Amino acid sequence: MQRKVTKGNVFKDLGFSDEEAVALAMRVDLAVEIEKFIRRKKLTQTKAAAYFDVPQPKISKIIGGKVSGFSIEYLVKMAAKAGKTPRISFARKQAA
Repeated sequence: MQRKVTKGNVFKDLGFSDEEAVALAMRVDLAVEIEKFIRRKKLTQTKAAAYFDVPQPKISKIIGGKVSGFSIEYLVKMAAKAGKTPRISFARKQAA
């Protein structure tokens, strides 16, 4: 089976709808920033959970890249607590 490779969003390449691909990519970007913060501060998962005031299994999922069960709002709040200021920008969809 031959697949068309798009530029910029691996989730689109994997067959997700445009809308879901964008949401998943946003979740991953936020989770990556949270994980970088945890690693930079050398926090254990337990200490990170206490810092973010979330259950430790949530930290484990973020570090493991399992972000589909998280809302974007949840991850934005965690990123903000890590000192990040997430911003949204909009671009026009390219015509096919």
